[in-house]
Amino acid sequence: MFSMSTVPVSTEPVVELFVTQSAGPSERTLLVIHGGPDWDHTYLREPLDRLAGRRRIVLPDLRGCGRSTRGLASEQYTPAAATGDLAVVLDALDSAQADVLGFSYGGLIAQRFALEFPERVRRLVIASSSVLPVPGNAFEGWHERTERLAAENVVWSDPALSGAELTRAAAVASASTNVWRAQVLPDYLDRLAGIQFSGEWLRPWKAGMLPDPRPADAAQRLASLGLPLLLLHGRQDMIFPASLADETAGLIPSARAVILEEAGHMAHIDQPGAWLEAVNDFLT
Repeated sequence: MFSMSTVPVSTEPVVELFVTQSAGPSERTLLVIHGGPDWDHTYLREPLDRLAGRRRIVLPDLRGCGRSTRGLASEQYTPAAATGDLAVVLDALDSAQADVLGFSYGGLIAQRFALEFPERVRRLVIASSSVLPVPGNAFEGWHERTERLAAENVVWSDPALSGAELTRAAAVASASTNVWRAQVLPDYLDRLAGIQFSGEWLRPWKAGMLPDPRPADAAQRLASLGLPLLLLHGRQDMIFPASLADETAGLIPSARAVILEEAGHMAHIDQPGAWLEAVNDFLT
């Protein structure tokens, strides 16, 4: 169902992105940008694989992630560089225009992509992410979130962990934070086991060198584009509050928010059918 290739995106330095794509018409390409960023794309394949054939699903690993080029200097891991890489991927796939879905951190990259290359984006999906900054008190008083975060906080403070080992350990420890429904936790853990984690973006982040991925004045600038925008969110998201999706939809006339009940940050795992239906309805 999916084919795999490497796409050269830079010569100085040399960077190749690992890209998985499904069969489907090139004029109905859906570019999917994973989060992390030190994850890979694989946790997003399902349920998007159900659209294969009707749409060409393109899932790259960002530079430094998964099976894409690693070992670059810390200053080469930036949101701007990742954004430019994705434009080259579309060029290589002969896609002048595509629908774009950005998940979590990838949602911030997707916004940057739409603002830098608006002519290349037909429709934009921001999933489990936010256009507006997250207020410092956004989760105040949510005691269950505090309890679920405790295990992850222990991992991040463990001096014995570093690099990809730290990224993986934090992902596993935060599993009950990222999915809301206990019955989907085994599926989520299985997906985590298959991810090729890295620590490449962790290096500049820990050194204070990683630029803010959030575009300045994103809501105002996206509104001026008039680009059709879907804000797809889980009601119980503990990373980006769902309230920001509704607030953003009120600021951008071309945007609409879909909030899925009984769904956390990994809303596509908590509620795969409803999540995919929202994506498909928006893109159709």
